[in-house]
Amino acid sequence: MSNYHGDFSQKIDYVFKIVLIGDSAVGKSQLLARFSRNEFSLDSKATIGVEFQTKTLVIDHKNVKAQIWDTAGQERYRAVTSAYYRGAVGAMLVYDISKRQSFDHIARWLEELRGHADNNIVIMLIGNKSDLDSQREVSTEDAKEFAEREGLFFMETSALEATNVEPAFLTILTEIYRTVTKKSLVANEESEGSASLLKGTDIVVPSQEVVSERSKFGCCSS
Repeated sequence: MSNYHGDFSQKIDYVFKIVLIGDSAVGKSQLLARFSRNEFSLDSKATIGVEFQTKTLVIDHKNVKAQIWDTAGQERYRAVTSAYYRGAVGAMLVYDISKRQSFDHIARWLEELRGHADNNIVIMLIGNKSDLDSQREVSTEDAKEFAEREGLFFMETSALEATNVEPAFLTILTEIYRTVTKKSLVANEESEGSASLLKGTDIVVPSQEVVSERSKFGCCSS
């Protein structure tokens, strides 16, 4: 499967909405800026409300537009941003590896996400600011264990150093693509099955004489 990105004049096959959630100042906006524009700003201001960026990629020869929403992490905006979970097919739960509290709050963010989002949403846990390893307060093992327990994908990133940012987004988008196409396949198979039933299928019911004859010799005699 080839994954690459750029601007495409041809039609878009899929649009996937992904939300970035987590405490304020964990680097959600920087991750988005690094992925969508390959930019990083040291004097980034806190996000007020919601912002979003789009980026088009090719996954399995299909044009996929990622619509990535950056929700404010401050508590006072929580009620506002909860509406933006609607329609999301992917979510990145972001914490700062150098701030234990931001990781401790992940369980609450996850509970809120699952309360508002679709059951099939693809969720990835992101330990951002891996460049601050000397100030680390959250071990990789702790995060992996939490991710495995909750059924989440997991990756550590650094928006500053552009470490694992693209692989993280590609992983979640590819998984969303697989989930969506698998659901489409099942839906098509079900609709085809319903259509054939509606068309009418010849069902051969053996006559009572044949049934009686078979019962004499056993059900499986030929």
